[in-house]
Amino acid sequence: MSVPLIPARPLIPARVRKLIGGLGIMVFLTAYVAIATTLYDYLPDNRAVHLLYFAVVGLAWGLPLMPLMSWMGKADKPVIR
Repeated sequence: MSVPLIPARPLIPARVRKLIGGLGIMVFLTAYVAIATTLYDYLPDNRAVHLLYFAVVGLAWGLPLMPLMSWMGKADKPVIR
């Protein structure tokens, strides 16, 4: 049998991934809300513009978080000894 040249790295346990991801989500959303409310101050005083802005901003937060949520949801691989 051949021995792999690169030793297998230990995986991050699911509980730790969820903790890291949860903290990352809270930090991201805090910054996202701060930026979104700051940008709102620069919008023209028009209801249609406000409606469009809130529709886009209200849905856009999920796109950058999808890879993080996918990483958090990975199952642990069984350890074979």
